[in-house]
Amino acid sequence: MERNRIKIIWKWTKRVFPVLTGASAGYAYYYYIGCSGSCPISGNPYISTIYGASAGFLLIDWKQIFNKNKKQEAEE
Repeated sequence: MERNRIKIIWKWTKRVFPVLTGASAGYAYYYYIGCSGSCPISGNPYISTIYGASAGFLLIDWKQIFNKNKKQEAEE
């Protein structure tokens, strides 16, 4: 039972961590580099955070996740 719980937590951590890291990097970009003018990305903390989170989302290893799901479906 405990082993399944650890597997589930690890699975979601691998999916959520890149998004949170990207969001943090996006906000850091706004905070340290952003401009106060009419810059579309770095002029707004919300937009830069969303862009960072989307970049982190793209870093998730989707191929591995889909292959694992296919393998589990084949075993059932």
